[in-house]
Amino acid sequence: MSAQPVNPNLPPDHVTVIIDGVELAAPKGSMIIHAADKAGIPIPRFCYHEKLPIAANCRMCLVDTEVGGRSAPKPSPACATPVMDGLKVFTRNEKALKAQRNVMEFLLINHPLDCPICDQGGECELQDLSLGYGRSVSRFVERKRVVADEDMGPLVATEMTRCIQCTRCVRFTADIAGTYELGGMQRGENLQIGTYDGKPLTTELSGNVIDVCPVGALTNKVFRFKARPWELTAKPSLGYHDALGSNLFHHVRRGEILRSVPRDNEAVNECWLSDRDRYAHEGLYAADRATVPLIRDGENFREASWDEALAKASQILRDNAADDLGILVHPSTSNEEGALLARLAEALGTGNLDHRIGQCDLSDGAIAEAFAMPAAELEQADAIVIVGSNLRHEVPLLHQRLRKAVKGGTKVHMVNPVDFDVAFGVASKQIVAPSQLADVIGTIDLGDAATIAVIVGGVAENSVHAAAIRKAAADFAAAKRAKLCRIPQGANALGLSQYGVLPASRDAQAMLRDARAGYLIYGIEPGLDFADQLTALKALGGAQVVAFSQFACQSTRQVADVILPIGALAEVDATLTNLDGVAQTALAAGKLPGQAHAGWRVLRALADELKLDGFGFTDLAGLRASIAPKPVQVAKGSAPPLAGNGLEVAASQAIYRVDAVTRRAQALQAHPLNAGPRVLLNPADAATAGLADEAMAKLSTATGTATLQVVIDDRVAPGCAWIETGHGATAPLAASAKVEVVRA
Repeated sequence: MSAQPVNPNLPPDHVTVIIDGVELAAPKGSMIIHAADKAGIPIPRFCYHEKLPIAANCRMCLVDTEVGGRSAPKPSPACATPVMDGLKVFTRNEKALKAQRNVMEFLLINHPLDCPICDQGGECELQDLSLGYGRSVSRFVERKRVVADEDMGPLVATEMTRCIQCTRCVRFTADIAGTYELGGMQRGENLQIGTYDGKPLTTELSGNVIDVCPVGALTNKVFRFKARPWELTAKPSLGYHDALGSNLFHHVRRGEILRSVPRDNEAVNECWLSDRDRYAHEGLYAADRATVPLIRDGENFREASWDEALAKASQILRDNAADDLGILVHPSTSNEEGALLARLAEALGTGNLDHRIGQCDLSDGAIAEAFAMPAAELEQADAIVIVGSNLRHEVPLLHQRLRKAVKGGTKVHMVNPVDFDVAFGVASKQIVAPSQLADVIGTIDLGDAATIAVIVGGVAENSVHAAAIRKAAADFAAAKRAKLCRIPQGANALGLSQYGVLPASRDAQAMLRDARAGYLIYGIEPGLDFADQLTALKALGGAQVVAFSQFACQSTRQVADVILPIGALAEVDATLTNLDGVAQTALAAGKLPGQAHAGWRVLRALADELKLDGFGFTDLAGLRASIAPKPVQVAKGSAPPLAGNGLEVAASQAIYRVDAVTRRAQALQAHPLNAGPRVLLNPADAATAGLADEAMAKLSTATGTATLQVVIDDRVAPGCAWIETGHGATAPLAASAKVEVVRA
C-alpha cells in the first residue's frame, strides 16, 4: 500500500515540505534551498547560484532534516537534498547552526584577513555571512596558505589566496560561457582554481566571474582600487553596443562612471552582462572626447561659444537645404534624438535621411524588424537556423541563449562564409562564399521540427548580397512556418526605423555615392562607421558638414566644418528599442564632459536658431509627449556593384570595435579577442596566391587597397577572404564584392 500524501490538495507533481514550521508546496525533484528561497526563508550559501549547476561543495547550507519523526544522523546540504513529502527542515535549530558555524570556521582558516584592501569589501558574501556565523577569535594559529596569482587578462584581477573553492567561476565558464577555461588543480588543502595553462580568459563573458565570485578572489581589473561600493550611486541604464539592449547599472562617483554591472531582466540578459557592455564605459573618458563646440578655421579648428557654433551650423543647413542636404545617423542614437532628426529633416525639406550607414545593399528597402520569436523563447525552439552571423561576437548574450537552447535539445544549423566559433554543438553547417548563401539556405534539412527560428545576422545584413540573402531567408521561413529573426544592425536600429529615421528619397549609400552639398552627421565616427569608407570620406570631404559628435577625433576633424559636442547614451536620459521590439529606458549616469549637452537639447537649440516649428517643448517629458512612431515609405536604393576579380569578401564586425566608445576602451582593446586587422584565407586560396601564414598581402578592390597580415584558416570557405571591420586598415575592403590578393 502506497503512502498517502501529507496534503491531498497539492498541485500535480508537488510535495509538502515543512521548513522551520512553515508548510510549503514544492515541485518534486527540487531541492530544499529552492523551496526555502521561494518562501523567503534564508539559508546561508556560497557555492549555490540559481543559474549554475549544483556543486554542493561549500557545505555552508547545511540544515537539519526529519522524515517520519526520525531525524537524519547528520546535517544535509540544502542545495543538494531533494524535497520529499512530509520532509521537515530546520535551518535555525542548534544542530543546523552548529554545522553552519563550523563550516564558516573552516572556511576562514586560510582566508587572508585583508578586507580593508579588498575590492570586494562592502559587498562580499563571505564578509556578510561571517558576521552572523563566524567566531570573534580564530582558534587556529597555524600559518595560512598562500596561492600564487595568475594573469587572467586585462579585465579580471586575481587574488587567489582569498578563494574558498566554491567553483562558481569554474561552473560559469563551463556551463554558461562554454569555454571550460577554469578548473580545480591538485587536491585537498592544495586545491587551487586557475586556468592551468596560465593564458588570459578568452570568453566574451569573462566579467561575469566577478559577479558570481562570493569573495574577493576575482575582481574588476579596470575598477580596481578606485572606490568603495558605498561611495557609488547606481543608475539604471542599457547596453548600447548591440541590439539586445542588456539591462545594467552604471556605478557612479561624482559624475564619473567607474564600473558597470548587470541588472536582472530574465527576458533580456537574465543576470549576465557581456564584457563589451561591462567595460565600454572606459572609452567615454578618452583624450579626444568632444567637450566644447569647435569651428573650422582654415586647416585647424578653434573653440567657439554655443551661440556661435549653432549660428554656423544653422547657416550651413540653410545654405544646403532640401535635396542638397543629407542626414546620416548612427544606429545607436536614441528614439528621442531620432524623432527630432526626422522632424528636422522634414522641416528642412530633405528626404535624404538614414541610419543604415553600415549596410551595403539596400536595394530591397529593408529596415530593422522585431524578432518574430522573442529572444527568451528561442530556448524552446526545436530548430534554429543561423544565416550569415558571427553570433558569438555580434550579440554575445543571444549566443549564450542558444547555448542554453542546445543543452535543452534544440538543433542549430548554420549557413556562413566562415565556420565561426560557437560554444555549442551544431546539427549541420554549410560554409560557402557570401554569393552562395542565398542559394544554400533552402537546402537545409530540419527534419520534423515544429518550432523553428531563422536568425539572420550582420555578416548577411551588411553584405553586398544582402537583399538576395534576406529574400531567401524570408522565403525559407515562410515555407517552413518558421519565425524570422533578423538582428537589427545597431543598438537602436529598430527604434530609429519606427520613428522615421529612414529615407523618403536617397538612402545612406545613395547620398554618399551621389554626393550632397551639405551633410548633418549624428554620433558617427566618419573614418570607421560607414560601410563604404572611401566613398563616405570623399563625399563628406567635399561638402559642408555639421557633426553632432561625442568625439572630436581625427576623421571628424577631417570632414566637419562645425563640431557640436553631445552626450553618449550613458550620460543622458534616453529610450532604445531592442531586438524584441521592447522600448527600454536608460537614465543619465555619467556627467556630461565640459560644455557638451544631451543631443535632444542641441537639436532643439538648433531648431530655434533655424526658427522651425515643432520644437516648442522645454523638457524631456514634453519632448516624449510630442513624438510617436512615424511610418515612412522607404525609398529603395540601387544594388551595389559586384564587379571585380579575385576572392569574395566576407566581413564581420570586430567584437570590441563596433563603435567609437568601444574602440576607445583600453582594456577591451587589450583583450585577446581583439585580434587586430588581418585577412583570413582558406589554405587552398593562400597556396594559389603563394602566401604563407603571417605573410603580408596586398588586397586590391575596385575602390581601394589595403595591406594586411595573412592568417591561414581552414574555417574560411574556399574562394573567400574574411576580414573584420572597425579597423582603419580593413576599411577600404568592407563594401567590396571581390578582392585580389597578392604578396605584398
